[in-house]
Amino acid sequence: MNALGRHLLLELKNCKSGVLNDLGFLREALLAAAKESGATVMGESFHSFNPQGVSGVVIIAESHMSIHTWPEYDYAAVDVFTCGKSVQPEKAVEVMIERLGAKNHSIIEVQRGILLNSPVCSR
Repeated sequence: MNALGRHLLLELKNCKSGVLNDLGFLREALLAAAKESGATVMGESFHSFNPQGVSGVVIIAESHMSIHTWPEYDYAAVDVFTCGKSVQPEKAVEVMIERLGAKNHSIIEVQRGILLNSPVCSR
């Protein structure tokens, strides 16, 4: 059975102080993660919340990568959703763990689009 995509759900806890409210830093980190994984960046959108927190998404030809932060808890949720075989989502995860300095993290992988007799997405 083939899945159309892989969705890595990353829980980043005890991140470096200050980075989770820095839109520019988070934007660069997520773009670096996309590049390191071999993804093709198509677009991006980021937003800072008042009084704190940032949400952002990088659209890639192979799906998307996103981040949502809660600086008051030193916590970030990162999603890396890819389809096809050309992207290495694990490399994106490594970049985000390192850049955000997470002292504690966990990863859940979900196989998306498990369909009978379907080829793996070729995006």
